[in-house]
Amino acid sequence: MYPTADVRFAVRYVCLFMFGLLWPLSQVALPAENRLGLVAARPSKTRSVETSQGFMVPYTQQIPGTAVSFQMVPIPGGKIKIGSPATEPGRQPTEGPQFEVTVPPFWMARCEVNWAEYKEYMKLYGIFKEFDSRQLRAVTPMNRADAVTAPTELYDPSFTFTYGEDPQQPAVTMTQFAARQYTKWLAGVTTHQYRLPSNAEWEYACRAGASTAYHFGDAPDRLGEYAWYFDNADEHPQHVGLKKPNRWGLHDMHGNVWEWVIDEFLEDGYQRFGGKSLTLAEAVVWPTRAYPRMVCGGSWEEDAIACRSASRLGSHDVNWKQEDPNLPLSPWWFTSDPARGVGFRVVRSLVELPRQTIIRYWEARVEDVKEDVQIRLDEGRGVLGLVDPELPAAIRKLDPSNSK
Repeated sequence: MYPTADVRFAVRYVCLFMFGLLWPLSQVALPAENRLGLVAARPSKTRSVETSQGFMVPYTQQIPGTAVSFQMVPIPGGKIKIGSPATEPGRQPTEGPQFEVTVPPFWMARCEVNWAEYKEYMKLYGIFKEFDSRQLRAVTPMNRADAVTAPTELYDPSFTFTYGEDPQQPAVTMTQFAARQYTKWLAGVTTHQYRLPSNAEWEYACRAGASTAYHFGDAPDRLGEYAWYFDNADEHPQHVGLKKPNRWGLHDMHGNVWEWVIDEFLEDGYQRFGGKSLTLAEAVVWPTRAYPRMVCGGSWEEDAIACRSASRLGSHDVNWKQEDPNLPLSPWWFTSDPARGVGFRVVRSLVELPRQTIIRYWEARVEDVKEDVQIRLDEGRGVLGLVDPELPAAIRKLDPSNSK
């Protein structure tokens, strides 16, 4: 006699809970050759980062069940002064006072998430609705920790896609909540802890060891070699990865689109941190309100000053959703500029984070956002679905013609 579905779920989630408690230890114990992006010996022809666990190398991650992939590059650990000095031209008050952060090694996506990648996540709305109608892969109180919300279909696609939806263009207009849920979905189907970067990680990776206004120097005269911005972008975002990378192999860190980080944007800048030396965990400003959240790096709409390494902008949900006819306003989409210049990229830590920490990167923690999402779910205008390594196979069963 086979165990019931409920029993199988119970066994599975007890095991997952126990695994979650031991997660960091299990990752440290794995040999380098068994971990994606790690090799035991220094490669002769590939850029690498030496760590106590082996050599971090670039790698390609295919999104399971699709023909879509993206590239990750290794970022060495080190120290950085976050923010800009008072003497930097164009400096905003919220970029100071500077403080030091020690950043552990991690991988970062070579480019921003593009439409080819993001649309695989967008497809989940219809897929999860179909699962619901067929009573498949039900989300229960026991397994809800493994569920994500898929973004609703765009109310007015003409806004989001005004400048195109080419698969190689950066995906734009998603909220920070949607970006976080995207990373949870990606982590669930790949089994790797993808997430948004923190502000400190993002600026550290952008600078790539430099302390100048841009990763290539203080003067913006060479910015056109590395960035799409107001002077050269022809008034729309461009394909990712066309400009020169910084010395760590990252493209478009300056310009093209602003990029979400996990932190709240503080109106008084870094007053709470000024002059201190912090760990990465101590430097994260976990959001305590729906907005403003932080985006970094400038966009195709901005001038050179706004594309500096220390440049950042605070989101404003009311202003960025002015044309949204929904009540409550969409937790997944913005409808007003500057949202057409806002996207994101993903990171992955060398040493995986404890379960309680990675959940903070993935889930809504502020009551206003949680309530907006729940109202949509209660009204049937939102949908939850389980994300795990079995999801791609379950999708293929819905429509075998989608098999890749």
